Amino acid sequence: MVEVKSPAESLLKKPTGTSLLILLTALLAGLAWGLPTLTDSSSEQSLALLLPLGFSALASGLLGYWIVPVLRRLKAGQVIQEDGPQSHLKKAGTPTMGGIFFVPVAVVIALVWTQFDLDVLAVALVTLGYMAIGWIDDWQILRQQSNKGLTPRQKLYLQIGIAVLFCLWLFWQQTPQLLPRITDVQLPGLILPLGFLFWLLAGFTLVAESNATNLTDGVDGLAAGTSALAFLGLGALTVIDAPELAVFCACLSGGCLGFVLHNRNPAKVFMGDTGSLALGGGLAAVAVLSGHLWGLLLLSGIFLAESLSVIAQVSYYKATKGPDGKGKRLFKMAPLHHHLELSGWAETQIVGLFYLVNAFLAILAVITS
Repeated sequence: MVEVKSPAESLLKKPTGTSLLILLTALLAGLAWGLPTLTDSSSEQSLALLLPLGFSALASGLLGYWIVPVLRRLKAGQVIQEDGPQSHLKKAGTPTMGGIFFVPVAVVIALVWTQFDLDVLAVALVTLGYMAIGWIDDWQILRQQSNKGLTPRQKLYLQIGIAVLFCLWLFWQQTPQLLPRITDVQLPGLILPLGFLFWLLAGFTLVAESNATNLTDGVDGLAAGTSALAFLGLGALTVIDAPELAVFCACLSGGCLGFVLHNRNPAKVFMGDTGSLALGGGLAAVAVLSGHLWGLLLLSGIFLAESLSVIAQVSYYKATKGPDGKGKRLFKMAPLHHHLELSGWAETQIVGLFYLVNAFLAILAVITS
């Protein structure tokens, strides 16, 4: 009898959570040192990324050894969706709201490191604002012991509110001479003068990015690791023209790495919406402020694929709905990582593959930008 292997077994061996942590650390260290060289930067720019990344990772990782037991004692256990993958039901009760410790510590380190630079303060406030939205959502879920926190409309209004405030601040910060330069979007070999449309794009980017990272947070170590790589890539893009923002990105990348120490499979803590919304908001705010929206699009390839899988699933289901009120599913389950799980992939295989893809996207973003 011929043994039939799953697609995952044919492509990858099943790594452990610890080996994925080592892989992520190696990718971040290598990219922090190598990405600036692709932009003709000196070794000083590489150190400008490596040092805050390492310090923030150490602080976040150590703080987690204190905070995670506290969350466990507070019984801040994750409520698992019953309509999700059945293998996830065993994760019920794992502490959530982990974003409450690794996001603020990374933000504080960035602020102190840059001596409270105004641009860093602005993106820090956006990050913490989206973290607050996620915390309210997580708290409502825990309080009610259900999957219902803030309604989608409430969450969307709050996200839009922060995006509008950030765009207003950015608008009033610019002089009439610099404003056209801010509203120009740079693409490879092309500059698009968007004018007023830029502000609509900026607001959409903030809201969409925070929701995209939120959708990606469904497998141990996935959202934190891919966000760490995305932040580092964005830091490499800004290290010459906006070194303070690069430090912020490096600190957030390190904070994510420190969190993966506790979030790797099998996870001892989840970041919750508290962390995932904050990470997306921080990425978008830096990209809008630094003018690297094209780079963000490439760096967010994983987040984009996850979001599009959900949109496609819902749209296809509605389009094929019959008289019985039921439609067909394009994927076995959305987002994409759940489809891969139900197709025979182990969680660690999905995470390992996505780490490698995101590392490649970081290199591509720097080369094309």
